Amino acid sequence: MVKVAAAAYEVELLPDWNSYAAKVGSWVAGAAEAGAELLVFPEYAALELVGLLPPDLRHDVLGMRPALDALLPEFLALHARLARRHEVCIVSGSLPVRAGAGFVNRAHVFAPDGSHDWQDKLLMTRFEAEEWDIAPGQGTRVFELPLRSGAAVRFGVVICYDSEFPGLARQLAEAGAELLCVPSFTGSRAGFTRVRVGSMARALENQCYAVHAPLIADAPWSYALEDAVGRAAMYAPADGDLPPDGVVAENGWNASGWLIQDLDLGLIRRVRADGHVLNWRDREAAVARATAAGVVSLGGAVRG
Repeated sequence: MVKVAAAAYEVELLPDWNSYAAKVGSWVAGAAEAGAELLVFPEYAALELVGLLPPDLRHDVLGMRPALDALLPEFLALHARLARRHEVCIVSGSLPVRAGAGFVNRAHVFAPDGSHDWQDKLLMTRFEAEEWDIAPGQGTRVFELPLRSGAAVRFGVVICYDSEFPGLARQLAEAGAELLCVPSFTGSRAGFTRVRVGSMARALENQCYAVHAPLIADAPWSYALEDAVGRAAMYAPADGDLPPDGVVAENGWNASGWLIQDLDLGLIRRVRADGHVLNWRDREAAVARATAAGVVSLGGAVRG
């Protein structure tokens, strides 16, 4: 059993760094006090820091990247300190981070001892690629979190658009992930639905949990933010003793706050071993049997 907290994090225009640190600290403290061990913040939640930049940079999507990168050491130190203080694992809000000659969309993952690693977004939206010049990262990581119970959970981070592609989540599941964290930033209900459906599909085909943490924003003061919508939710395969609609829990639409839920890993393991269907077992057969498709005309002849 692991208690997970998914943030529907609402962006504000904050006056200074101390206000930002106090806000994030309050969020982490609230989830920790409720007993959560794994805390998931949304994609680009750290763009709240844009409000601390000079006004002429708040709409300059290229110029803000190095300015945000300059705040990275303080950002990392803050989250490491909070993870240690509360003895929790934090998937922090992602932000553009310098990597080589460009920038990637990186979510840092902090262990309860304050050490950290990260997962970069691998597939970019049109805005990221065409306007923001954010490059895809490389590689997938599975994080193993020791729990207070003495057990452990392995999880992966699938950032927003990445959740819409089966192969990425499958790599994580193949490496032992039983839980997928899906931080998202979507500017419309259609965008949120795409990530929601992708997350539910990844939970179904890999017979695992998916934890969806969306950004909430009404921020006309920054072109990079503007509007963000959604609801925090947790999904599972619809089988066995898991919910028949695949929704373990969810908050209201655009309702800012934590969604905190105990996720029973035993239920996932039983479904994988002896569910009504065995998606995880049958994954290789599904690939092997999907041979190249021929085109059949109405007359019955096969072309190609």
